[in-house]
Amino acid sequence: MTYLSTFPITSRWPAKHPDRLQLYSYPTPNGVKVSIALEEIGLPYEAHAVNIGKDESWTPEFLSLNPNGKIPAILDPNGPDGKPLGMFESGAILVYLADKTGKLVPADAARRYETIQWVFFQMANVGPMFGQVGFFHKFAGRNIDDKRPLQRYRDESRRLIGVLDTRLEGRQWIMDDDFTIADVSLLGWMRNLIGFYEARELVGFDNFKNVARWLEQGLARPAVQRGLEIPPRA
Repeated sequence: MTYLSTFPITSRWPAKHPDRLQLYSYPTPNGVKVSIALEEIGLPYEAHAVNIGKDESWTPEFLSLNPNGKIPAILDPNGPDGKPLGMFESGAILVYLADKTGKLVPADAARRYETIQWVFFQMANVGPMFGQVGFFHKFAGRNIDDKRPLQRYRDESRRLIGVLDTRLEGRQWIMDDDFTIADVSLLGWMRNLIGFYEARELVGFDNFKNVARWLEQGLARPAVQRGLEIPPRA
């Protein structure tokens, strides 16, 4: 068994099962990507709630594993060559888990890279844009008199949803019949946009029939439903 006590993060979030992959997260769109993937894959893991409302992701223990101070992060006691591996950045973690298990990613090399590009589409475009919509539509930004920032992020979010809607035309999932890390990376963000951010009407979500169908069937997956609640909010 690989012991994890040499990692400072385990002093704040002790591992009850040090032989399992350790997940340090909170149920946000970025956080649930990894828990959904783990539930879909069936890889044994232990989840630790890092309460971002209490700034726990900025504690020295968490920063020792993720210097970027954002959830999620993982610590895999059985990393490459059997050595422990710590990782941060949700997209990179999804690729790692897919490569580690051979699941949630096509075996064909070209289709694997095609899948990864849609993960990058979420990381570089959807996540940042939807996050800004949330800020200016629901949170502190809504009190700003100048509505041009909101309009900018609304329009760009509509464009991005349209890109995904076009991709999903005639497809069950982003990669045809295969549910992959591309779907995992986007489901939480799309759910958050129309639910938590209350921006369904703002972005005209109901005009994107393919995305609406994809989101509904994605959220109906049992592993997705479980992953959306892991780790439980305090």
